[in-house]
Amino acid sequence: MSLRHALNPAVSRLGVKLFAIILAVNVAISGLVFIAVSRSLDQGFIEYLDHTQTQRAETLAKGLAGEWSRREGWQWLRQSPRAWRHVVRRQLWPGDAPPPEGLERGLGDPKNFVLHDARGLPVIGLPPDNDLEAAELRWLPILSEGERVGTLGYRPPQQLMARMDRIFLTQQRRNLAIIVAALGLASLLLAGGLSWWLGRRARGMMLATRRLTEGDYSIRLPERGRDELSSLSRDFNVLAATLEASREARNRWVSDIAHELRTPLAVLRGEIEAMQDGIRPLDLDSLGSLGQEVGQLERLVADLRLLSQSDAGALEVQLAPLDLAASLSDRLDEADSWLSGADITLATDIAGPAWIRGDTQRLRQLWTNLLDNTCAYTHTPGRLRVTLTEIGDHYRLSWEDSAPGVPEAELPRLTERLYRVEGSRNRSSGGSGLGLSIAMALARAHGAEMSASASSLDGLCWTLTFPAIADHQLREEDT
Repeated sequence: MSLRHALNPAVSRLGVKLFAIILAVNVAISGLVFIAVSRSLDQGFIEYLDHTQTQRAETLAKGLAGEWSRREGWQWLRQSPRAWRHVVRRQLWPGDAPPPEGLERGLGDPKNFVLHDARGLPVIGLPPDNDLEAAELRWLPILSEGERVGTLGYRPPQQLMARMDRIFLTQQRRNLAIIVAALGLASLLLAGGLSWWLGRRARGMMLATRRLTEGDYSIRLPERGRDELSSLSRDFNVLAATLEASREARNRWVSDIAHELRTPLAVLRGEIEAMQDGIRPLDLDSLGSLGQEVGQLERLVADLRLLSQSDAGALEVQLAPLDLAASLSDRLDEADSWLSGADITLATDIAGPAWIRGDTQRLRQLWTNLLDNTCAYTHTPGRLRVTLTEIGDHYRLSWEDSAPGVPEAELPRLTERLYRVEGSRNRSSGGSGLGLSIAMALARAHGAEMSASASSLDGLCWTLTFPAIADHQLREEDT
């Protein structure tokens, strides 16, 4: 079964889950919106109608009080009940404008009002013994000059709405239902599209991750957009590139080590076989040659062990306050004959004291590796210039030698293990290719930064920046 088919069920389940969750959330939200808006619309509309009906009843009550004063009683309405419609219309909609249509006209229908006199006898509307319908009405007193001359009853909006079959709310709810249905359809499309998009991105990442775990470090994810998934894709690509580079470096490292070990072993084997065959005599000179090759193997093994300890964070370094300027000056003084023998002129400008936290033996090893690199690769007659200056809370050491230089593109790789620059600074000049890697490890063990650049002497310049110890820290160390 292919990897794609093996991962498809899991991806499909993820897509289905995303689709179901997004759709359920949107449907639930739409349902809650429908219920909340429907209830709010219903209650708000009833309250609006109740307020409107109460205002109209109060307006009609005031108008009827004026009619009672002008006509001195209700007898005119008892004699002509048809006048009731005209009175109501004139009081609620004064002027010549026709009454409005629809719901407002229904609220102001004269049939929805009842008039009783001061004794509670009906003038217009229900008889006094109709308790059931009278209980459903709301009543307002009709006052004329502070005297109660009658009572006006009117139907509450709930009864009117029931009688009018809730036409308005039914229409509004139907419109709201259409809106919610449209939202549901949009949610369906959104959930489907989003789940498909996320599922496709997740499927690509799972396939790439599986291939990465199987050792295929050449896999890369497309980097589109600026969202979190795109950032994850970029981080994945960086991880894949790092793993690929680490594997290539490991393979090159093993190959280079085998090559470095092969040379002295081949020399040893050749010389031993020559002695066995009687070609070379078994004397002190032959044994001395064998001892040199064994010593070279020991140095190479020791260098490899130091680098492995540095990688594991187990490099033994005893840090204590020391004068960097004194340590550097002492080692250069000791190497004066070495440099003179290599026909290299030394110039120094070392400002001291320069207090740092360091290990005397490890710093000596660092200076020795730099000296060895200069003596091995600098053309004679050559020059070496070493300067130490204080810059803020750091000390900067510049180690510059004369020609030959190193191509700018090769500078970052000089501290790679067993790396040699093609051309002037190559294996024929000597060295195992580990000295600068060890120098970098020793510098980092002291918290220093080490970088290479072109020298003003037409050679190579190493710049090391060591963190300084403040005066109060030095006094604390002394106590």
